[in-house]
Amino acid sequence: MMGRHEKQNELWVEPVNLAKRIGEDHPLRQLNRTLKLGFVREEVARFYGRKGQVSVDPVIIMKMMLLLFWDNVASERELMRIIPLRIDYLWFLGYGLEDEVPNHSVLSKARKRWGKEVFERLFSQTVQQCLDAGLIDGQKLHVDSSLVRADASLNSVVQITLQKLDKEQTQEEDDEEPKGPVNENFRSRTDPESTLVRHQTGKSLPSYKNHRVLDDKAGVITALQTTTGIINEAHPLEELVVEHEKQTGIKAGVVVADSKYGITENMIMLAARKIRCHAADLRYKLSNHREEGIYPASRFTYDKATDSFLCPAGRKLQAHHYAKGRGYVEYRTRTGVCGRCRLRHLCTKAKMGRTLKRYKEQELLDRARKQSHSKRARKDRKRRQWFQERNFGEAAVQHGYKRARWRGLLKQSMQDLLIAAIQNVKILMRRGLLGLDAVRSWLHKLECLFEASSLTRNLNNYRFAL
Repeated sequence: MMGRHEKQNELWVEPVNLAKRIGEDHPLRQLNRTLKLGFVREEVARFYGRKGQVSVDPVIIMKMMLLLFWDNVASERELMRIIPLRIDYLWFLGYGLEDEVPNHSVLSKARKRWGKEVFERLFSQTVQQCLDAGLIDGQKLHVDSSLVRADASLNSVVQITLQKLDKEQTQEEDDEEPKGPVNENFRSRTDPESTLVRHQTGKSLPSYKNHRVLDDKAGVITALQTTTGIINEAHPLEELVVEHEKQTGIKAGVVVADSKYGITENMIMLAARKIRCHAADLRYKLSNHREEGIYPASRFTYDKATDSFLCPAGRKLQAHHYAKGRGYVEYRTRTGVCGRCRLRHLCTKAKMGRTLKRYKEQELLDRARKQSHSKRARKDRKRRQWFQERNFGEAAVQHGYKRARWRGLLKQSMQDLLIAAIQNVKILMRRGLLGLDAVRSWLHKLECLFEASSLTRNLNNYRFAL
């Protein structure tokens, strides 16, 4: 039998509680219970005057920005369009059915007025909450970076060297191909602060780079930094370690990373800070390729008293010069010694003979390299492969991490901080629910074991409180 829907008028004739339509396990209810945004008004109060037009509540603005990435809404205009259509959004923002939703420009004006500090405070708040919940160990850190495509097309890239040419240059000189790195000759007109980067294959695209530190216990993001895409990911490592220790108040014990971070400077830095280096040794990979078929550097014995190396043939390699920019001393044999040696074909392929390098902090470097090649380090790097990629994958698929919504390095930093804060809160929510379920399961087992009426009543009262 075909049914007929009778129009219900309860909503329009008497008060109704629409909040009942939003379940207790709804993600926005959990987010509202978990995330504390009371600091926002205090943080941005200095940007508002005491007279003039009344602004939208800063807490509401922050919640809107979170919604933008929480559900990966296409744009700020789209967010403002769907807010009146979503009961859960209205409840989360504290709006009534008749309240007017502000214009989308409110969000861009707030970002420009507030700056980066309030978003850093938001991120720090999530780290502190995870720390209080026991979700951060603080000892073992996983470090990695990922490219973020700038909000600029390849068509916006122009050649900037032509603008510097003197007007008196000939047409032939104008037609010459530019020399040097690509980012010295080309720039995006849409987003000039982004840099051109090619990821593995394909064309160079305007990009930024986000560097992250993950705590090993639950995957909480404890530190991050946003740079242009051309920045080498190994360079901000010390700053990230310092930021982690500042956010958590815990001294790092182990750093896990791939070979891109395993440069000499980073290894010496970690050893100097008494942090175990579980990053893959980049120099080891390169030296294996260069030293293939010849004696490795480990076959040469260093004599600290004479500051020289002894080769397998018994010849000395004396200090030749100090590379100030690199921080090492280069050692060579006297001219012609290697050429007359019977082991030359096993020792070097260079015409000038064998050379070795020794850094001023060589003891620290040797210690870090030994740690890098340990079984514990290899095991940690295997875990990092899925541990770190899972974090980036969640950010990309669920929160629009791989594409910049706004232009400029400062605004990109705000985006990365918002997404990182959301991911930390989700970890806090998941672990909180798992903990509550575990307690309920434990109570159920106790009820099965004990049949005493008084104990059962007490357990039922405790269950009701949960």
